[in-house]
Amino acid sequence: MTLNMVVNRKPVSVEIEPYARLLDVLRTQLKLTGAKEGCGIGECGACTVILDGETVDSCITLAASCEGKSIETIEGISDGDQLHPVQQAFVEHNAMQCGFCIPGLVLSGKNILDKYPEADRERIVEAISGNLCRCTGYKQVVDAIEDAKDKIDE
Repeated sequence: MTLNMVVNRKPVSVEIEPYARLLDVLRTQLKLTGAKEGCGIGECGACTVILDGETVDSCITLAASCEGKSIETIEGISDGDQLHPVQQAFVEHNAMQCGFCIPGLVLSGKNILDKYPEADRERIVEAISGNLCRCTGYKQVVDAIEDAKDKIDE
């Protein structure tokens, strides 16, 4: 079947199997490898993408359900060489180590600030609660997202 969607603000049309997962379509067909396969059951958040303004685990999202929808991946949030403010804040706060979970955490942070530009620390913690990290802990991540809210649209 043919799947038509918008990925990182660009129309995309790909042939998929009816049972294809969004994660596999993004990684293998579109070569967008920022979303990672962690647990494969929607528990770790390594595969997080933004689908029509909501964070989703792409490992448990059927690609066919994305017909006509808009998807943002980590590859699409920077502006050329200019990092998105959340990405830049992660760098400044040393909020990453191995990098496996970082794309999902950044997208969860970006999405909560898109929805709630003045999100408080509690709301940020809730927004990233579906993203697991085994390296950094979460203090630097929350600090980075909190810091980024003052830099968006500067």
